[in-house]
Amino acid sequence: MNPELLAKIAAWRQKAIDGTLTKEEMVEAIKIIREDRISAFRASETGRKAKAHAVIPSADDLLAELGR
Repeated sequence: MNPELLAKIAAWRQKAIDGTLTKEEMVEAIKIIREDRISAFRASETGRKAKAHAVIPSADDLLAELGR
């Protein structure tokens, strides 16, 4: 991850702790983290071969819960 993204994540984390994270910021964070997870999965040899042991909710379902 680049330094700018790490700074954004740190800011979002602090806002979440403070209770000031907006719904728009939450949506942006989910989208960015989702993109990073997808690229990491594609780069991983074990990710291509292994099956998930637990069901991970899709980001689309998470965003739908936020009313988007």
